[in-house]
Amino acid sequence: MLNHGDTETRSKLLHENLTEQVIGAAIEVHRALGPGLLESAYEECLCHELRLRGLKFQRQVPLPVNFTGMHLECGYRMDILVEDSVILELKYVEHVLPVHEAQLLTYLKMTGKRVGLIINFHVSALVRGGIVRKVI
Repeated sequence: MLNHGDTETRSKLLHENLTEQVIGAAIEVHRALGPGLLESAYEECLCHELRLRGLKFQRQVPLPVNFTGMHLECGYRMDILVEDSVILELKYVEHVLPVHEAQLLTYLKMTGKRVGLIINFHVSALVRGGIVRKVI
């Protein structure tokens, strides 16, 4: 289920081309592997697919918490940051919960990035059904 922010229109989504490339890569990974693996395996394979598509990305990007003007390393990490623009939060869960969406929204706010995707590989059909798109 793709969720779109209120300020976007369906005809012109923020980072639309990039997110479609990422979604295509996720579909390819899920098509090849299916459900049942660890989240880390999907991350590794998705990164390989992103590399094949010529996309730049960073994995396990540290995300310090800013508190009273201090950058505090609290162990938070973004799964993948694509083209320094789109945050990917990978999941292997029965259902994407509001807490997962809140996590992604918090990452967006903390980084100043505007677009993020939750990609849940625990779906039996198409992985597209396990994708949530958030924009701030």
